[in-house]
Formats: sequence, structure tokens, C-alpha cells
Amino acid sequence: MKKQLKVLALILTIGISSTGFTQAIYKIQDNKDVTVKMYGTSTLHDWEMEASRAKGEAQLIFNAENESELTSMKSLTFTLEVKDLKSDNSGLDKNAYKALKADKYKYISYKLVSAKLSPEKGGYLAQTKGKLTIAGITNDIAMDIHLIVDKNTITYKGSYQLNMSDYNVEPPSFMMGMMSTGDELKISFDVTYVKQNEG
Repeated sequence: MKKQLKVLALILTIGISSTGFTQAIYKIQDNKDVTVKMYGTSTLHDWEMEASRAKGEAQLIFNAENESELTSMKSLTFTLEVKDLKSDNSGLDKNAYKALKADKYKYISYKLVSAKLSPEKGGYLAQTKGKLTIAGITNDIAMDIHLIVDKNTITYKGSYQLNMSDYNVEPPSFMMGMMSTGDELKISFDVTYVKQNEG
């Protein structure tokens, strides 16, 4: 009898704990509310490229009693087509695409591995570890992401600085070698994911 009561108690505990949280899926919607910028330096002046198209999906866990309370990030993906990055200089674009091997490796992508959440003013800070793929090379990275939780959207904001050489990318040069770019590259993002209807 005692054994049966213990089994029953265990089942009830599992049932209660499983109903304490809800899971929701979010996706980038029709390329809306996407701003991704890539910044670099050169021997003449700094340069910038920007994209407003991307794809991605996130699975998030919320407190069932307070669905605006985010408890964890189960998964997060983000994919950007290299040739969607544009500057105000077509020559710079062409050389950047060549350096990033865009014809062979069309996408820059990110996949979350783990995240530690903590509340901050206006939302949450996610201290993340993930995998960033550029030009066919994947590296493990650590990055802080700021999350703003709205009724049906999650907005991710942040930036990450890297060295192109870490991804076997040779910094491009322009104007017959008169202008050469630095190895450091910064990527910033402001991207909104929209909650998907269940079923």
C-alpha cells in the first residue's frame, strides 16, 4: 500500500511540475522587423553593410501562471543570406561577397546551444553559448542577447565582434589594393520573432 502511495505521489508531482510551464514557438515573420548590420574598418574609412531579411525560429518556455514571465530558451536559430547584406558601394559589396565565399556558402547562421536568463530593465539578458557559421566554418561563441517580451513577439538585440581570419576569410581589399580592410568585424542585430498559433 505504501509503495502504491509513493508511486501515486510521484505521478502527481510530475503532473504538477509539467503544468507549471508552457512552451511557445516564435518565427521571423515575412522578413519583417529585421535589422542586421555588419561593421568593418579599412585603411581609408570604416564601412557598413545592412540586411533587412532573415529566417529563424525560437522555442521559449514561460511560467504557466504568468505567460509574460520567460523562464528559459529551449532553442534559437537565425539564418541570413550573405548577398542580402548591402552597402552604399557596389564594389565593396562585390569584394565582401567574394571574401565571404557567398557563391559557395550562401548563408551566415547561428544556432543556440545554451542560455542563462536574468531579468533586466525592459526585458531579459540572455548569456548564451552557440555556434556561428560563416563561409562554411563553424565556431563556438559566447554572446549576450537582450530580449524584449511583448504579447505576441520576442525581440532579440545584441552584437558580436569577431576576427574574419577565425573563419578562414581573408579581409577584402578595394581600389586595386589601395584600400584594405581590417581583420575585425562586428555584427549587430535587432530582430523580432512572432508567436505562432498552436496547431
